[in-house]
Amino acid sequence: MRLDKFIAENTGLTRSQAAKALKSGLVTVNQKVEKSGAVKITAQDEIHYDGELLEWMDEGQYFMLYKPQGYVCSHDDGEYPTVFQFFDYPLMTKLHTAGRLDVDTTGLVLLTDDGKWSHRITSPKHHCEKTYLVTLADPVEDFYAQRFEEGILLRGEREPCLPAKMEILDDYNVNLTISEGRYHQVKRMFAALGNKVEALHRWRIGAVVLDEDLQEGEFRPLNEDEIGSF
Repeated sequence: MRLDKFIAENTGLTRSQAAKALKSGLVTVNQKVEKSGAVKITAQDEIHYDGELLEWMDEGQYFMLYKPQGYVCSHDDGEYPTVFQFFDYPLMTKLHTAGRLDVDTTGLVLLTDDGKWSHRITSPKHHCEKTYLVTLADPVEDFYAQRFEEGILLRGEREPCLPAKMEILDDYNVNLTISEGRYHQVKRMFAALGNKVEALHRWRIGAVVLDEDLQEGEFRPLNEDEIGSF
């Protein structure tokens, strides 16, 4: 890895700021001042920035996060804060989300630095199931379950959604399990039935269930069974 890239990822500096830090003599590699950002480094090198040792992070990081409302699942939005703000450097720069939630949707988000692993979750051909707790504006109608099983045709699309499973919890709340990731899919499916989603909370992805001990904005590493389930 290039030294300037490593400095940026592990300190929160931009690449241009990292270059200035290097030129100012604030970076040492194996106890020697290094001013060139193009220098290649490995995990065996000891890197200090402004006297602080920077840790080399191994690849293979996997987390679940309880996403609060009002956060986006991208690194830079400009309007809303991002879920990566819950992580310190260098984790926040290395992770990406395995699928996203809308800004007003809460619940389970999986994050990793393993692109192949996240692809198995998000790729349409794998049909990874996701379960949402849906709160509706109007009472649940008896015909909803059958319509979901048949596959609902969304407005502006040619192909209907894959069959979905609905479990009624009470007059206004259901669990809905889908195996696709179309744009605003759950909201649009209920809109096609003449209802409106008031609140949406994802609590399951595949075999991974949101840890009930987590509070909004908290995260934990996935265990081996959870990682291996995808």
